[in-house]
Amino acid sequence: MTLSSRVRVPEVRAAIVIAAATGVLCLQSVTHARPNPCDTVAKNQKKSDLRAASAEFFNAVGKAQTFSNIVDRIEAIAEAKDSLAEAISEANDRFQGRLEICDRLDESYYEPDIDPSNFMTPEDAAENPNPYWPLVPGTTTIFEAETEDGPERIEVTVTEETREILGVECFEVIDTVYVDDEIVEDTRDWYAVDVDGNVWYFGEITLNYEDGKLVDIEGSWEAGVDGAKPGIAMFAHPEIGRVYRQEFLLGEAEDIAEVHALDESVEVPFGAFDHCVLTHEYNPIAPELIDLPELKYYAPGVGFVLELNMLNGEVLELVEVIAP
Repeated sequence: MTLSSRVRVPEVRAAIVIAAATGVLCLQSVTHARPNPCDTVAKNQKKSDLRAASAEFFNAVGKAQTFSNIVDRIEAIAEAKDSLAEAISEANDRFQGRLEICDRLDESYYEPDIDPSNFMTPEDAAENPNPYWPLVPGTTTIFEAETEDGPERIEVTVTEETREILGVECFEVIDTVYVDDEIVEDTRDWYAVDVDGNVWYFGEITLNYEDGKLVDIEGSWEAGVDGAKPGIAMFAHPEIGRVYRQEFLLGEAEDIAEVHALDESVEVPFGAFDHCVLTHEYNPIAPELIDLPELKYYAPGVGFVLELNMLNGEVLELVEVIAP
């Protein structure tokens, strides 16, 4: 046996590992399978995640085989195997998370009925705002938090600009995040309010920065594009126990909210508030949030005032409101 043939053994073994792991996970999918479209979507997305992991693994192995040094090749293949195992574990965690969310939502197909005639114009919505998510052009709300990366400051401004999505005229809201006074994210969010006062979320364009330079637009989505669908940002009349999608683009935007209380009292630098709505927010893309969600408080007449991140302990508070 030649040296070059021997170094292919880890590659062959890894191929067997992924075949076996994928097979086991597929068998698990069959075991958990239920005749519910929501569950079927979860199963198919897991298959997609596993195939993507397989493709990345073999691509990494292919690159490793270009190294002339045997030690470098073996180390690169070992690293690829570790990454593969991690990707398989994460895919299974996301699958289990999606199944749990399907149970909580108790839904089959997610098909929100969007009829433009059932939505207010931005002008009418500004005059009749949702008490927990008011959208009044010219209003800026400022939030601050201490994070592991440094002090964070978020500025949210409801602009005069609008964008038509699925025939609905939406508010454009600018949400800019700074850490240590350096921009890390600059987002345009699009919201609309239906005639019942519910605030809908129709998408966003997110600009992500590192060291002051634009690096990508990961997290961006728009309802009606590539299967994306709008969700509810806030109901006009929240009900305890209600679970709902805030957005939907499979694998990209899957935030879920669950109403836990309607009469909370909180105090933040901007002031003290009673009769606040408390929601727990999470998503299957980061399945750890399902057990350790973000707790968000919304005060009547003001909107979002406080976030407690159960996963990392960070606290985001409203510090200032600049009225138009």
